Amino acid sequence: MIGLSMTAYGGKSLEAFEDWVSSAKGLGFDFIEILSEWPHYLTRENAAFFREVLNSYDLKATVHAPFSDLNIASFNTRIRDASLEIIHETIEVAAELEALVVTMHPGHCSPISVKNRDKYLEIHHDSLRKIARWGEEYGVKIGVENMPRFPILDAQTCDRLMEVVGEVEIGVTFDVGHLNTTTGNFDRFMRLFGDRIVHVHLHDNSGERDEHLPLGEGTVPWERVIPKLPDVTWTLEVDSLKSARKSLEFLKNLH
Repeated sequence: MIGLSMTAYGGKSLEAFEDWVSSAKGLGFDFIEILSEWPHYLTRENAAFFREVLNSYDLKATVHAPFSDLNIASFNTRIRDASLEIIHETIEVAAELEALVVTMHPGHCSPISVKNRDKYLEIHHDSLRKIARWGEEYGVKIGVENMPRFPILDAQTCDRLMEVVGEVEIGVTFDVGHLNTTTGNFDRFMRLFGDRIVHVHLHDNSGERDEHLPLGEGTVPWERVIPKLPDVTWTLEVDSLKSARKSLEFLKNLH
């Protein structure tokens, strides 16, 4: 199954969302990835709207949990608790939408965490264990995503992501574009995580930064990567319907 992320929806309100979903359906997508970020967070108050629109086009949903301003590995208890509360609400609402998977970002680094690496990892694991329990409670798959090259972001390599998730019984979202900005070691990522990969994000870039280009317009070696990707849900994370159309055509021509 392949879906389209709301990264391709440019509306500042949800007024044009139904028309956009109709266009995505027309392109042949199987689901929409609801990006719960400003200016259209997924909440208990608007869940019915998303459900009604997607159901009317016979589309399923995946959810990308909020990440801006959140830090599940914060040393500040109040910040960490608020971040976890938001993640909990997202999982709860995702369950109501019968979402196929929820993708979330790991915590990120701070001056304190850099100086106290062991404690930081302990806090990280504790938060992820709570999130994993919520996923099990609500029957929702959770995927912790590898991060792109950016100063404060953690889990930029497959080895570091493995440290972050550790032995916590939680899945992984494999973001191919993100890994292209760091190690580009796609084979190792898939070997290391194997069945823990519950979801995949597809987009392209030049290898220097997280550009979210259409597939084929960057340096990701798609001819080598696509045949090896696991049989899970794949989401296109591009910036427009035009880019989505280009990416679908690119995938079609690969076969």
